[in-house]
Amino acid sequence: MQTTLAQFNETQSPDAFALQNSKLLKVHLDQVTVQAKLGSMVAYQGEVTFEHAGSGGMSRMLKKAVSGEGTSLMKVTGSGEVFLADTAQDIHLIYLEDDKITVNGPNLLAFDSGIDWDIERVQGASGMMGGGLFNTSLSGSGWVAVLSDGPPVLLNVASAPTFADAQAAITWSSGVTTSVKTDVNVKTLIGRGSGETVQMGFQGQGWVLVQPSEGRVSGAPASGGGSGGGGLLGNVLGG
Repeated sequence: MQTTLAQFNETQSPDAFALQNSKLLKVHLDQVTVQAKLGSMVAYQGEVTFEHAGSGGMSRMLKKAVSGEGTSLMKVTGSGEVFLADTAQDIHLIYLEDDKITVNGPNLLAFDSGIDWDIERVQGASGMMGGGLFNTSLSGSGWVAVLSDGPPVLLNVASAPTFADAQAAITWSSGVTTSVKTDVNVKTLIGRGSGETVQMGFQGQGWVLVQPSEGRVSGAPASGGGSGGGGLLGNVLGG
């Protein structure tokens, strides 16, 4: 029997995090313990264990409860390989070396045990959009996998004043500071504004990654796996 399925053979990359394709992440668990979005497992081989990762302490639990930010995580351990994805979104890999990035919570797919996380409020956002804009900060050394709803654009923040929709800006580097820009005027109040009344501003030295979407509406995750997933920025972003 002849088929064209060979093009879908499993990748043989030795890296702990590797893209099987643009929408599917392969993690070697013999090299790393991983925290991943709850329900993002689509397949695995070998001895693999899944457990709820928890909130990582009382402080982060309270921040998550107050802000609504943060993805529900599962801890994945074992000696095999696990494949992760989320609603066929593009996946991008970033390698941190004692560095920090900030990620919009719904766009976080997975990160390894060398990475610490917390929830931070966008500067200048207090009192807006249900009490403020919050995002997830990731710091340390190791791999991070982020999601984008379609092919994103990588903007150099230092080159010009940079603004983006809060749901479209999915991640940015440690040298970037954020602010909130509002465009409220008479036209807005009478319903003739553009509809883009609140934007996030970015400045400093670094980059921001912006997806061509304001994000997907997601339902409750399944108990065992997820669907979808995956593009690669790799060393362009992470180094």
